[in-house]
Amino acid sequence: MPVLDTIHGLLQLAVENGASDIHLKSNKPAFLRLSGRLRAVEMDAITPDQLREFIELSVPEQFQSDWKNNRQVDYSYKVEDVGRFRVNGFLQRGLPSLVLRHVNDHPPSFEDLGIDGSTLAKLCEHKDGIVILCGATGSGKSSTLAAMINHINRTYDKHIVTLEDPIEFTYTDIKSIINQREVGIDCPSFAHGMKAVLRQDPDVILVGEMRDRDTFETALQAAETGHLVFGTLHASNAQQAVQRLFEFFPAERRIALQRQVAYALRATITQKLLPALEGGGRVPVSETFVVDSLGRKTIMEGDFQKIEAVIEANEDNGSKTFNQDLYRLVKEGKVNREDALSNSPNPRQLEMNLKGIFLSSGGIVN
Repeated sequence: MPVLDTIHGLLQLAVENGASDIHLKSNKPAFLRLSGRLRAVEMDAITPDQLREFIELSVPEQFQSDWKNNRQVDYSYKVEDVGRFRVNGFLQRGLPSLVLRHVNDHPPSFEDLGIDGSTLAKLCEHKDGIVILCGATGSGKSSTLAAMINHINRTYDKHIVTLEDPIEFTYTDIKSIINQREVGIDCPSFAHGMKAVLRQDPDVILVGEMRDRDTFETALQAAETGHLVFGTLHASNAQQAVQRLFEFFPAERRIALQRQVAYALRATITQKLLPALEGGGRVPVSETFVVDSLGRKTIMEGDFQKIEAVIEANEDNGSKTFNQDLYRLVKEGKVNREDALSNSPNPRQLEMNLKGIFLSSGGIVN
């Protein structure tokens, strides 16, 4: 069909050029996101009828009612010899639009992502607890989680169950057995999937997104009963991530939950992607809050505003602030100074660090 030929050609162009996303808007040419920036494709504008036809041809039967009734839909789409894509279809001003994200079938390693995997590998050794990946959409959370699951698969004999919306990376069993469940196809919701997973004898559970109280409450229960749980959360730093966990619950329950969360939480990892200084592409920068005895005490007492100071003081356990990681990336020549400063939560402090001036508890150190 002509519309499939057009869209498939665009998807192949995107994959060949390393685009992360393809934007299709009615009466506009396609746009590709390359190294974080949108670039127009030289082509005729795509018509609303073409986009409607593509959605109607490609959307799985289970999601057709979402498109018809809600005028938006999420699903997976695969093109042979090209790749798999996560699709979001929606209406804007009454006209259809699409955003497709290329999903690599082969899960990455820490090295593939340019990440120092030593701390992440240690987190994968835990028998229980919760590890949360945070960041905005497109910050590389899914890729980092996939690298951690890939590491477990290659290293340990575990039963891993994933709940995803939709499935992104696909895994081949190596040392572990991996069952991947897609929300909307294999289970009706994250909350339903989480309740069922505890009866599936898992060692490791990956929940694509902690969206609601039921999902997190079940994740907490799983962590307390001997399971290692990985999940994602939209938060811009560790303090916000921890506070957001309590926002799922009414105020009268939060104090009682502080002890539970303090003992269940193993780490939060908050990630951004910056333009690489050499070779194009993007480089991950992260804040890592590894919860040790001091971190537990901070959470139990509800002193969330102290979390950044706790991270800064605990480099020995693998914790690091955004500024500490940005400083490293600039010094290693992986990102430029301007990009680092514009992405820093405290650019003035980072600028001082880059000049060789650091603040310690005893004062200024050169």
